[in-house]
Amino acid sequence: MDEQAAETGAATGGVNILLRLEGLTLFVGMVMLYAAWGGSWLVFAVLFFVPDLSFLAYLADAKFGAMVYNAAHSYMAPVTLMTLGFGFASPLTLSIALIWLAHIGIDRALGYGLKYSAGFGFTHLGRIGRQKDA
Repeated sequence: MDEQAAETGAATGGVNILLRLEGLTLFVGMVMLYAAWGGSWLVFAVLFFVPDLSFLAYLADAKFGAMVYNAAHSYMAPVTLMTLGFGFASPLTLSIALIWLAHIGIDRALGYGLKYSAGFGFTHLGRIGRQKDA
């Protein structure tokens, strides 16, 4: 295990690849479901990057930033929303959940994982940003 993985608990090797492929699968699956659902692509485009606004919490400090970012990028809230959308037959709720999960999926596929309080660049999928090779 490399030093970076030991410091932050970042996944490496085949586990990292598997987690990124899971993200890609989630993204493709949610986009296909959204298309089958007949959701508005304008709504998709407008809402797709909304979860990334959570990075603004890093303006307060790294610990708070990581907590808010992780809350917006974990599966718990959008899966709950999806369940409610199906349960109450709410098209808007279901659309938001599908878009949110697609966003999380593409983030994971690109290597943007859940954050550690060490800073924005420290994720469960490894370092990101300019300093990743430092």
